[in-house]
Parts: sequence; structure tokens; C-alpha cells
Amino acid sequence: MNVQRYARIAGVLFLLSMVAGGFGEAYVPSKLIVSGDATATAANLRNFDFLYRLGFASFLIESICDTALALILYVLLKPVNKQLSLLAAFFGLMATATFAFAELFYFAPQLILGRTYLNNFTPDQVNSLALLSLKFYGYAGMIFTAYYGIAWIVRSYLIFRSSYLPKLLGVLMAIGGIGFVVRNFLLILAPAYASDVLLMLMFPGGLIMTVWLLVKGVNVQKWNAKVNAARAS
Repeated sequence: MNVQRYARIAGVLFLLSMVAGGFGEAYVPSKLIVSGDATATAANLRNFDFLYRLGFASFLIESICDTALALILYVLLKPVNKQLSLLAAFFGLMATATFAFAELFYFAPQLILGRTYLNNFTPDQVNSLALLSLKFYGYAGMIFTAYYGIAWIVRSYLIFRSSYLPKLLGVLMAIGGIGFVVRNFLLILAPAYASDVLLMLMFPGGLIMTVWLLVKGVNVQKWNAKVNAARAS
């Protein structure tokens, strides 16, 4: 197998996932959702319908990339420890599946505001239901961060031990993974302290990882040595 090709593909997928995720999970909600104001939120969803749909489409791109990344990263890190690499892949897939479930609540307001099945509800009640659905989307998406964070904590350990990827990448991605997990539990146990800054800890490592995989890839000689050592053990 051409391990450098796998590394380059992983870099492209990382880039697409980061751009799509930033657009769909941060930019679009910030433009559409008005916290505590169901009427304003409903008006935004109606007036900026295409932007709203673009947000959902960007999630689909992100989830497709993340699903493919789960396999590619498993292959790249398998020579270090096959069982742990598989465990990380499982957590990564679970994270993507959990967020896919959350996205149903993101798209539900489209049906709610259409009022096809809610003719007996007042406009204010319909608007409140739409905002409530978006709140559910936020909380369901919160669960995703724990699985995603654990996946990267495990991968970070494998990267650090690999010798064919920089140890710094392992350290940075571990910090990001820990930030995701910590924020998840803070949202449950102490919501006032669940700062979005904890999510931003993933960005430096993710950006450097993307550039490294695109430009440098892996050290093929050391990767082959790990593969041979794994086969011999």
C-alpha cells in the first residue's frame, strides 16, 4: 500500500471537514439562531432558508469526511497498536453517528415551521417548537464531543508513540481531545463553566495536522519499520 497517498488523502479530508464543520456548526447557527427569541429565530429560518439548508449540507460533507477519516487513521496508526487504533476508529464512528442524530433536530424546524402537521398550534407555539428543536440539536450535539474527544486522545497516544509522525502533533491533538471531553462533562455537571474556548483547543492541532499530512505525510522508512515490527511480534 502507498502510505503517503493515505496520508495525503487524510490531509484533504481534514481540511474539508474543518471548513465544512466551521461553516455548518459555527457560522450558520450564529447567523440564524437568536437565543431566547423564538420569533426572531423563526423569521431568520424563513428569510435565510438557503443558508439554513447549506448548513445542513455542510454537515453531510463533514460527516462523510469524518467517516472516511476513521478508516484512514486506523490504517495509518495500526502499526503502533492495532487494538487501540481500532478502538479510536470505533469512537470516531460513534461520534459521527451521534452528531448525525443531532442533525435531525437541526433540520426539524423546517417541517415545524411549514405547519403541515401543526394547524391547531398558534404561530408563537410553532416558533417556540422550532427553537426548542434547535436547543435539542445543541444538547444532542454535545454528546458527540465526548466520543470525538476520546477518539483523539487515543489517536494522540498512538501518534506520540509512532515515531513516523511528530510527537508534537500527538501532544496538541491530545490537548484538543481533552478539551472536548472536559467541556462535555461541564455542560452536564457545571454548565456555567462550559466555555467554547475548550472546543477551540482542537483547532491548533487540527490545523497543524492538516498541513503536515498534506505537505510531509509520514516518515515512510519508520512506518515500514513499525509495520515489520508489528508483524514479527
